Amino acid sequence: MRMRKKRNLIPRMERCAHVQIKNPEDYKGLWAQKFPGYSSYHLELGCGKGRFTAEMASQNPDIFLIAIEKVPEAMVVGMERVCRGDIKNVRFIEYDASKIADIFAPGEISRIYINFCDPWPKNRNAKRRLTAPGFLKIYRELLPENGEIWFKTDNVPLFDYSLKQFEKEGWQLREVTRDLHKNGPVGVMTDYEIKFVSQGVKINRFVAVRPQSVSNDNG
Repeated sequence: MRMRKKRNLIPRMERCAHVQIKNPEDYKGLWAQKFPGYSSYHLELGCGKGRFTAEMASQNPDIFLIAIEKVPEAMVVGMERVCRGDIKNVRFIEYDASKIADIFAPGEISRIYINFCDPWPKNRNAKRRLTAPGFLKIYRELLPENGEIWFKTDNVPLFDYSLKQFEKEGWQLREVTRDLHKNGPVGVMTDYEIKFVSQGVKINRFVAVRPQSVSNDNG
């Protein structure tokens, strides 16, 4: 569903400008220098309204979280949440996930969160799924060995597809579940997730660990 344009979007974003990065390409390879003192740097693809973003950063002040969203009408809500909570370890970027290699150097991000992304159900749009082979190639370049992707969705066909793609590419799968909250709420939840859980919708989740690089040394 397309989000309705907000007439007051620009002034709202201007009030939160200190938590937004408008020239992210200038930060490639320099994130640790620009934002020093953190144990690791995490990336969230498609942060939406930022409930997960704000809570994850608030609960983990030792990490620095970069949240990407291409719909400013959604992202501004997340920006406002972070500002209200005076959360220091978050920055937002209005960007397309397919271009993230332009703003991060290899190994610069240690974990990627993909929560409830668009399933793109039609086969002709499969390459646009954030777990399609083309995206997995990008993630593999950005993450160090043993870097992680945390993936959640309510969409069973997308979950099955994603499991298959990660397995084919040699990623190690951990914590695979088709009913994450079976015994009660687990971890930080998104706005969508809270709604789905209240409706009895099962949440699928796994952690994918980046495979080791294959050596070209023939001995």
